[in-house]
Amino acid sequence: MAFTKKQKGDMTAHYEKWLSDSQAVYVLDYTKMTMKEVDAFRAKARENGNEIHLVKNTLFTNALKSQGYPVPDIFEGTSLVGFAYNDPPALAKTFTDFIKGSETRRIKGGFLGKEVITDAQVKALAALPSLPVMRATLLGVLQAPASMLVRTLAEPARSLAAVLKAYSEKEPLAA
Repeated sequence: MAFTKKQKGDMTAHYEKWLSDSQAVYVLDYTKMTMKEVDAFRAKARENGNEIHLVKNTLFTNALKSQGYPVPDIFEGTSLVGFAYNDPPALAKTFTDFIKGSETRRIKGGFLGKEVITDAQVKALAALPSLPVMRATLLGVLQAPASMLVRTLAEPARSLAAVLKAYSEKEPLAA
């Protein structure tokens, strides 16, 4: 299907907006995928606030160039592009889960910020814990010294209270 120059300009503008709004971009070869599979994949990505789009390679590489991205040679054949707006590891995990058990689907690579990443790096990102888990872990690490300090400062008072209680409960000596 041929597109007019205006349609191509509109598509490129969409690509540029998606690129500027995203923290990471992943590219998947979607050879022999049905639209039902693509729709299920898109729905899974939307659960984490991300988007997946089928792109025209030439127009997408033009959008990459205009946004200041390097253009790797991963845009050959069919390209399904995922845009991570909130949590890049979550979308990477969605991509790696989706290609498991398939011989035709493969991750081509992508971008983290404006840096080119390989398919192995996308898989490494997928192995990271999700953003809420990382935040909880960081909060636990930050709270540990403060709670230890409070326990250390409270321990002498607690010990003194225990001694006084034991002394008060002691039976009086018979006279």
